[in-house]
Amino acid sequence: MIKKVFAVALLATVLTEMNAQGFKNPVLPGFHADPSVCRVGDDFYLVNSTFQYFPGVPVFHSKDLVNWEQVGNCLTRPSQVDLKGTDGNSGIYAPTIRYNNGRFYMVTTVFPSRRHFYVWTDNPAGEWSEPIVIDFAIGSCDPTLYFEEDKCYFLWKEGEIKICEIDVETGKQLGEIHYLGVGLGGRYPEGPHIYKKDGYYYLLLAEGGTEHGHHVNILRSKSLFGPYEPNPANPILSHFNMKMQNSNIQGLGHADLVQASDSSWWMICLGYRTSGYLQHVMGRETMLAPVQWEKDGWPVVGGSQGTEIGTLKTDMRCQTLPLVPMAKDPIREEFNYIKRDVSPDSYHSLGLPMGWMSLCNPDYTCYSLTERKGFLRLYPSKTDLSATASPTFIARRQTELDFTATALLDISSLTEGMQAGITAYAAPLNHYDVVVEKRNGHTFIKSNVRLGQTSHSEKEMEINGSQVWLRITSDKDFYYMLASIDGTNFVELAKMEYRFLSTETIGGFTGVMLGLFTQFNNEAVSGYVDVDWFEYQT
Repeated sequence: MIKKVFAVALLATVLTEMNAQGFKNPVLPGFHADPSVCRVGDDFYLVNSTFQYFPGVPVFHSKDLVNWEQVGNCLTRPSQVDLKGTDGNSGIYAPTIRYNNGRFYMVTTVFPSRRHFYVWTDNPAGEWSEPIVIDFAIGSCDPTLYFEEDKCYFLWKEGEIKICEIDVETGKQLGEIHYLGVGLGGRYPEGPHIYKKDGYYYLLLAEGGTEHGHHVNILRSKSLFGPYEPNPANPILSHFNMKMQNSNIQGLGHADLVQASDSSWWMICLGYRTSGYLQHVMGRETMLAPVQWEKDGWPVVGGSQGTEIGTLKTDMRCQTLPLVPMAKDPIREEFNYIKRDVSPDSYHSLGLPMGWMSLCNPDYTCYSLTERKGFLRLYPSKTDLSATASPTFIARRQTELDFTATALLDISSLTEGMQAGITAYAAPLNHYDVVVEKRNGHTFIKSNVRLGQTSHSEKEMEINGSQVWLRITSDKDFYYMLASIDGTNFVELAKMEYRFLSTETIGGFTGVMLGLFTQFNNEAVSGYVDVDWFEYQT
C-alpha cells in the first residue's frame, strides 16, 4: 500500500511538473517571421513568412505550442508561386493558417505584385493545392480568413482594414466590402485577425512598424462589421517602453491567438533578439506568451510569475500544456536522401531535409542526393551568390548568436573557373563566405566579405588534396571565416562585425542563413562539388 501511495504521489508530481515547467522564448529561433497558428483537436499547426526563399511557408506541428517540428511547406512547386527576382523586401509575406470543415487553408500575399491568394489541403504535411487568387483585392498585405457557420470572410489591409464574404471554393467576392478602420493610429497597421468569444468579435492587429516600435492592439464589437471599440489597456503586448528598454527581446508584434483543448489561451507573435547597438541578425523569430481573459472581457498577455503584464521574457516561468518533445534537427546533417510521396515538380522531391531552402525558384538539376549516396552534389550555376536571382545555394537558418557551422567538401571534381563554399548569407549584397576555387590550374581557399558594392578577400591560401573543411563561427560580436585541410587545424581567413549583416544596417525582413553554394565564371563548366556533411553547433 505504501509503495502504491508513493507511486501515485510521484505520478501526480510528474504530471504537475509537466504542466508547470515553463519554456524559453523564442519557441522557433532564427528567421521565423509573421507566425500564424491554428488548432485541430490536440494538434497545433503554425506557418511563417519566407519572402524570397523556396520552398515557401513552412508548416510546423506541435502538441504543446512550445516544441515544434517542421512537417512540410505550403508552397513547394513553381506553379504555385513565381519568385523570380525577389529579395528580402519581396516574395511571400505574412501568411495565415486556418482550419475549417476538414480543410487547412493558408492565405498570403506575394510582392511586388501584391497579389493575394490561398492554397488548401486536407493534410498539412503533404502537398497543397494550386493557388486560388483573390482577384478583387490587389494591394497591401497581411490577409486572413475568418470562418463562421457556413460562411468564409476575407480580411485584408489596403489603407483601411477591409472585410467581405467570399466563396471559399473560388475566392470570388460574395458580399459588399466593409471597412473596419485603420487601427489606433500607429504606423503600418498590419496582421489583422478576427476571433469570436462570448458574443464579441475581437479584432487583433499590430501597429508601429516591424521594428522597435512594434506592438499589439485589440478592439471588439458586437457586430462582425463593427464599429470596433479599442481596449482601454492597449497595447496588450509591447516592449517599446521604459520598463522593457533593456530587454534583449524587442519588436514584438504580428500576433495570433489560439485556444487549447484545456480552454487555456495563448498568443504567438514575432520578436527579435538584439545584441550590441540594439541590432539583430537572426531575423524576426516566433515567440509565445500565455493569455488570460479578464472579467470585463479583454485579454491580458503575460503577467505570471515575474513577467510584466503585456510583455514576455526569454525564460517564461508559467504553467504550460503537457510538454511533448518533437524531433530536433541533427547537429550533423549527413545528406541522406529522404523519399517523399510528392509530385516530381515539388522541391521536396529532391529528398532534402526539412528546413533547408534555396533562393527564388531554384533549378532542381543543380542539386542531387542520389548520384553519390550520402553526399549532396551541387552543380555550379552561372548565377553569382551576389545576384538577385537563384544561384546554386542551399541553406538553413542561423538560430543563435554563438554558433559554429562546418562543412566537409570533396573538391576532386572542381574544375577551372569554379567556386564552392560556405556562407553566412543575409542578402545578395551582404554575406560572409569561405570559398574554395580552381584558378590557373591551382586550388585556393579564401575569404570573401560582401558589403554592398564592396567585395573584399582578406586572405587566401593554396592547397592540395581533394577534401577541405570550411567553417564560419560567431561569438555574437564577430563572424569568423576559417578553413582546414585536415579537419583539426583551422586557419582564420577573416573576421567581420556582425552588424554589417543586421536588419538595421541592410534592411529587409529576413535573417542570416548558413548555407552552401557553388558557381562559376566560365562559359563551359562540367564540374561539381560533393558535400559530405554540414554541422551546426550552438
